[in-house]
Amino acid sequence: MPLQSTLSGRRSIKAENTQYDGRSFEELRHECLQNGVLFEDPDFPAADSSLYYSQSVPVNIEWKRPKELCDNPKFIVGNADRTDICQGQLGDCWLLAAIASLTLKKDAMARVIPHDQDFDHRYAGIFHFQFWQHNKWLDVVVDDRLPSVRNQLILLHSASNNEFWSALLEKAYAKMHGSYEALKGGTTMEAMEDFTGGVGEMYETKKAPRNLFSIMKKALDRGSMMGCSIDITSSAESEAKTASGLVKGHAYSITGLEEVNFRGQKVQLIRIRNPWGQVEWNGPWSDKSREWNYVDSAEKNRILQNSAEDGEFWMEFEDFKRNYDKVEICNMTPDSLTDDTKRHWEVSLFEGNWIRGSTAGGCRNYIDTFWTNPQFKLLLEDADDDDDVCSVVIALMQKNRRKLRKEGLDLETIGFAVYEAPEDDDQAGKDFFRYHASKARSRTYINLREVSERFTLPPGKYLLVPTTFQPHHEADFLVRIFSEKKASKNTPLPPNKQTNKQKQRMSSTLLCLQDKAISVRELQQMLNGVLSRRNIMDKLISKMLLKFFLDIVNQVDNTGKLEFQEFKVFWEKMKKWIMLFLSFDTDRSGKMSSYELRIALKAAGKTAKLHLIIIYANMSKSGSRPVCSVMNRGSKKDNKTDKSYKQ
Repeated sequence: MPLQSTLSGRRSIKAENTQYDGRSFEELRHECLQNGVLFEDPDFPAADSSLYYSQSVPVNIEWKRPKELCDNPKFIVGNADRTDICQGQLGDCWLLAAIASLTLKKDAMARVIPHDQDFDHRYAGIFHFQFWQHNKWLDVVVDDRLPSVRNQLILLHSASNNEFWSALLEKAYAKMHGSYEALKGGTTMEAMEDFTGGVGEMYETKKAPRNLFSIMKKALDRGSMMGCSIDITSSAESEAKTASGLVKGHAYSITGLEEVNFRGQKVQLIRIRNPWGQVEWNGPWSDKSREWNYVDSAEKNRILQNSAEDGEFWMEFEDFKRNYDKVEICNMTPDSLTDDTKRHWEVSLFEGNWIRGSTAGGCRNYIDTFWTNPQFKLLLEDADDDDDVCSVVIALMQKNRRKLRKEGLDLETIGFAVYEAPEDDDQAGKDFFRYHASKARSRTYINLREVSERFTLPPGKYLLVPTTFQPHHEADFLVRIFSEKKASKNTPLPPNKQTNKQKQRMSSTLLCLQDKAISVRELQQMLNGVLSRRNIMDKLISKMLLKFFLDIVNQVDNTGKLEFQEFKVFWEKMKKWIMLFLSFDTDRSGKMSSYELRIALKAAGKTAKLHLIIIYANMSKSGSRPVCSVMNRGSKKDNKTDKSYKQ
């Protein structure tokens, strides 16, 4: 069933606790108050490992609580606003630009920064924040020990030395991604989506529609969050300051749009903020420029408010388009910004994986493997209320890539294509994609966390194929599909998930186990029952082969049985093995020829050869015919990038 949208305006969804022991912020704070101690977070300790994963800490850093840094610390002084955000020594201007935009949207900010936490009432050294991740809201707890040098915060801080909400928010966001270093480099859109659950779109100012100003004004009026940046041609230009006071390769937030009367003409102005809290545009309409002398004083005071050196400045919109290259807009709903129509959006959700040698087929340039990518069927039954087509926004997001940086994995280059679905329910094969063109697709493949596009399609059945650019690149992904009318969805064969009936049968089997563990015989019976409709399983499931599988995953107590958590690990691996077999058993014989085996083995990776030999040896001992099943990529020891071990 399509999942309920988390966009603003829909029902509130309770955030999930993320602490390793499962306890909530309230439980942890109550325990600290009861014991008279200050909270120390075991999940994100005050240690170098929380700062960097690829280098040693360059200076002598002390982790200090706000009460050790000033006499009268406050969580928020007055109201939290964009001037509370000053960048420190970390290259996360993209995050700070999003936080500045967040301060303009009070309802979204109240969700990210829950009330009832400060340094006075019930203070226990513990704070919490909420972020949207992969269609879920997460509640992230942190202690208030912050990295400092000579009693000064070295990372994000407020202009007021006794205000700490922004520094603690940055710490919670760093914890969610594994370390502060994981926050280096990014797009403002990523953080804006994590603060709202919204859906983003990007405009290039040099190719933008003529009504870009009205589009952006409408976005701001609707509560959208916006950022902008100047492209760089090489790393040497990163954060290079231009003669006009702008910084290349740097993320800015857009905080206002106005039209003013200037010498009898209307002039369009845009207000921009540098998260450094300094370094401003020095051209026309800057803080003390002469253009303001020709504006009505009341209007001037309303717009300027103050002209301090705080990193915020106005500039003419035409100058903005000439100097900046990209505008990022995070909308609370996917309503088009080019018309005045407001729609009620339904959202459908797909989750999947690109697995090397199985479902990582690459883009259509690789036609021999493209068809092996995950395929999702989408039924658009009803046209929009005021049209004969269906408005659809498709957003493809790769999951957890920032957290995986420490393992050498960064963003994949991703995109998607939409086809008219064939009549049968089977997975579309190579010939289908060879002879059928896509009906819609992402404009380009790009290494962003999310790629989104807006389409109008006639009602009908469609096939959505999300892919990495090159084959055999692994990642987990999430697809959100927004439509005015509810879109039915299903996943064709080979399935990534079991049907509800299969899950019920599996659950019933597990519940019947008296010892809450499953033996080789019980596992064999269960798999034969659940997967009896797949002919291939007759070849795969032998007692010796199952015992081999158990040997791989039963790493805890060596009892020869699987407990529930071990079974979940086993089942995830079994699905990958089955998918690998189905992908390379091209003649659908239920057996793998030596030719098919060589291709599968090459795709699966070097360490698969060892596993294949062991499988053959075990099957030979049991008298089974040596038919190759599917195999794991590697082990903890010899393959550190194998995500199947990240439980």
